[in-house]
Amino acid sequence: MLPNWFNKWNSDNPTNIYGPAIAIGVVGGAVLVAAWLVSANQSSAVDSLQTGPRGTGMSVPKFKSDLGEPDPGIAGYMATRSDPVVPQGGEELAGDARENVPPGLEGLTVENYDRLLAAMRQWTGIPDLFEDMDNYQTSVGYTMIGMTQNLNENWDGHVNANAEVGVTCYTCHRGQPVPSDVWFDISPVNERVQGWGAVQNRVTPLSSYTSLPSDALQTYLVDGESIKVHDLDSRVAGVPGVDDYPGIQHAERTYAFMNYISNSLGVNCVFCHNSRAFYDGAQVTPQWATETLGIQMVQELNNDYLIPIGGLLPESRLGPENGDAPKAACRTCHKGYQQPLQGTNVIQDWPELATTSGEPDYGE
Repeated sequence: MLPNWFNKWNSDNPTNIYGPAIAIGVVGGAVLVAAWLVSANQSSAVDSLQTGPRGTGMSVPKFKSDLGEPDPGIAGYMATRSDPVVPQGGEELAGDARENVPPGLEGLTVENYDRLLAAMRQWTGIPDLFEDMDNYQTSVGYTMIGMTQNLNENWDGHVNANAEVGVTCYTCHRGQPVPSDVWFDISPVNERVQGWGAVQNRVTPLSSYTSLPSDALQTYLVDGESIKVHDLDSRVAGVPGVDDYPGIQHAERTYAFMNYISNSLGVNCVFCHNSRAFYDGAQVTPQWATETLGIQMVQELNNDYLIPIGGLLPESRLGPENGDAPKAACRTCHKGYQQPLQGTNVIQDWPELATTSGEPDYGE
């Protein structure tokens, strides 16, 4: 039994014990429901690519639901594939039997040339490709075939870094005469000022919709300037950007370029860089070398193939600001995936596009 004074104090000071109990019950129930949703809802489960030592945060997470959804472009490519026909000797050659055969393909058998031509017409969305020598698309197409063969043969270290993948016209074009995600020079973006201010502080697609500089693709993928961020020593004598060490302008342009690469491949910074030493080339991941080689590849692609065809293109195909030719960058092929078409081997059926020698390897 409780003392009388305690009973009297309780009666004089009533307390609502039901409200807190209900609140605790509601909160506890919510926690249980949330825990169940997290454990049962597989759309929120993630997988990751480990790019560095465990515990350093060096991983690239992906939702398993996203990993389970194939790039819709894969189905489009698979609808165009066909098996090559191994020559037995004595077959009629395309150079003798067909008109307007692109250079390097004259030695193909008629059967293999016809299957390749049918595929290229589907890949580029140009149903009469190579029918008319006076059509600019014929001359451009000749150049593009040479470019594709060069990429497969001479840039194997990037194109086939993880496994045989290769590139074809479809890798970029996806059924369109002009690939998506090509780019044009839009400098200056601020015509009222000169110098550094003329290329930044405007949100543009080329700066990944930030106010960072919009000339990063031109600077690094055409002009070939080195990528740099800052000097590792403090209070360096001289003027940044002038006395042989980078200034804040170089850092901002670099960040614009890195944002573009990240969005183009659907990865984060530690896909290439070590999270404890972004600047140190001795501590980067293996993907850093693949990406560096890719940057050099795109520089060659733009300067040796795409910019020179600007004189062949009609005005409607040129850049709106400076009348320049459409150029390629990472997203032109990758379309937001770590590997174009999620690593689908697109070259195994088209050995004609894998060599510049004019003598495809059809195997046995």
